[in-house]
Amino acid sequence: MIEVVAPGPLALVEDLGRPGLAAIGVARSGAFDRGSLRLANRLVGNDEGAAGIEALAGGLALRATVPLVVAVTGADGPVTVRGPSRAVRQMPRRSPLHLAADDVLELGAPSTGLRSYVAVRGGIALRRTLGSASFDTMSRLGPAPLAVGDRLPVGCAVLGTPHVDHAPARPAAPALRVLPGPRDDWFGEAGLAALAGTEWAVSPASDRVGVRLDGGPLARARSGELPSEPMVPGALQVPPGGRPVLLGPDGPTTGGYPVIGVVVDADLDRVAQLRPGELLRLTIVR
Repeated sequence: MIEVVAPGPLALVEDLGRPGLAAIGVARSGAFDRGSLRLANRLVGNDEGAAGIEALAGGLALRATVPLVVAVTGADGPVTVRGPSRAVRQMPRRSPLHLAADDVLELGAPSTGLRSYVAVRGGIALRRTLGSASFDTMSRLGPAPLAVGDRLPVGCAVLGTPHVDHAPARPAAPALRVLPGPRDDWFGEAGLAALAGTEWAVSPASDRVGVRLDGGPLARARSGELPSEPMVPGALQVPPGGRPVLLGPDGPTTGGYPVIGVVVDADLDRVAQLRPGELLRLTIVR
């Protein structure tokens, strides 16, 4: 078991989500930064899709009730282990960490990035809903956000002994790549040029449903309304105000605002680490 001492602003159990169910209105959900969850699981010898903990910002504290092996990935920031004697050890991220019974793992406020991932050897063994133990913040599917005193069972399905003692940090990409369409004709070439030419700021009103971008606004080349259409994570919807919303893993599966482009799937992990106020650029690829 692992006990939640403090959840921080928001701590969720997430795996790789529920892909393939959009036709029945179920979002993919799952870890926002899938690469970081996969890495954390590999570092402790789990299957890459095992359920772990996604922590927003800092403040997460977990107590091991038995000896455990864990790994912390994602945003960069301090990781400490506090033993029963109150002795504090500074620990590295992206490395397997050995916790003794009653050790408390604490995540400090990140210096870069926004979301951290904690994998436990054996995985978090909670009941699955529609094939996943992930919590969907919009539909409320899956286990509820973690709270003080929650006790999470640890599974026993592991792939083997970890053979890596440290993984390098992921290099930052200069811009998010965007494929035009399917409704880029609603904005024309001028709209695509403005999308790529604007330095967008991440709005504080962003979450796992959508990352709101401040800047612009983008002007439409045509008027009218669209019927509701399928949506995917990474879609850049443009509401009437002209400021794009980049849909996240818990975003709706349909929507009626025109989508000027879709962020390349391989770049979506970086979106999970964008902090409020951070500036970013989008580059059009064809």
